[in-house]
Amino acid sequence: MERKNVVVQGALIDPNLQDFIAKYGGDMLYFDQAWLDLITSLYGYELIQLTTKKSNGQITGFLPLCYLQSAITGRRLVSLPFADYCPLLAEDEASANALLEQAKQLAQAKRVHYLELRAGKNEVLSKRDDFSAGNLYSRYLIPLDSDPDLVWAHFHKSVRGKIRKAQRLGLQVRVVQCREEMLDYYHLHLLTRSKKHGMPSQPLQFFLRLWDIFAPRNMLRVELAEYEGKVVAGSIMGTYNKTAQFLYGASDERFRHLAANNLLTWESIRWCCQQGYKTLDQGRTSYHNPGLMTFKLNWGAIEEALPYYYYPAPRGLVSTDEQSLKYRVLTRCWRMLPLQISGPLGGFIYRHLG
Repeated sequence: MERKNVVVQGALIDPNLQDFIAKYGGDMLYFDQAWLDLITSLYGYELIQLTTKKSNGQITGFLPLCYLQSAITGRRLVSLPFADYCPLLAEDEASANALLEQAKQLAQAKRVHYLELRAGKNEVLSKRDDFSAGNLYSRYLIPLDSDPDLVWAHFHKSVRGKIRKAQRLGLQVRVVQCREEMLDYYHLHLLTRSKKHGMPSQPLQFFLRLWDIFAPRNMLRVELAEYEGKVVAGSIMGTYNKTAQFLYGASDERFRHLAANNLLTWESIRWCCQQGYKTLDQGRTSYHNPGLMTFKLNWGAIEEALPYYYYPAPRGLVSTDEQSLKYRVLTRCWRMLPLQISGPLGGFIYRHLG
């Protein structure tokens, strides 16, 4: 049957598109319309949703793109900003290639510096010589079971030991119940991003809107670890269908010896098992961060290569080697800023980093 290429801007207006996404990308939070609305409205991106259809109107492919215009980082198309993984959804090779041709044409029409697809492993993209692969990341998936003890059995002994240590030291984990408690997490997040990683942090408004949108739908779980009445670590997890996904994690480095992150992860895993989730996505990690890779593997995670694809060539922050001189100089300079400056400044420029 003949395929028609369609460009849809803004909201999902095709009633069949939701069903198609549910079938081919059903466990991806980043395809949820609420997530797309959040990042586009907060950061001012233009959402362009590419689809392919058969002559009878049946959708055969879907690729959401955000058009970013920045005086700092230039014009570009990204699928999707602030997403670790955004697979190309297509029911066959012809539809996938048709989507890629649309994306190239759009990139040329908008005269962007580059097109970036965070598609992960994809046979169609890997065979095309007009897209260049960037191979800097892998993702880590923990298989879950209704019995958390069976998941526990796959942990490395060092992981089990640190969980027991945190419990022995009296750390307590509580689940955030109201919007105001997101401020406790945000303080830790700002500290971790700015001082530990040397990177700008999302604005406070992002976390408040994340709560407002997803908490009422039972799609967000925020946990805080406390020691002697002080919040020392926190995590934010999104849930979608049968998959739970670590979105953000933060901690106070002064209390690193308490192994609070280990206890938080274990409590999240236990809860996920009890709720019937099948997979816990720990997110992406740079190949140049072997310590974090080992940490995730020690939880019994399955490592999966996460290539990103670029047209015409790799560019941008996420294609930058974390061991490069440019990256190290930028992060070192950012760490030197006091939080009173890096917080508001990071929130202001964060939209330019998508």
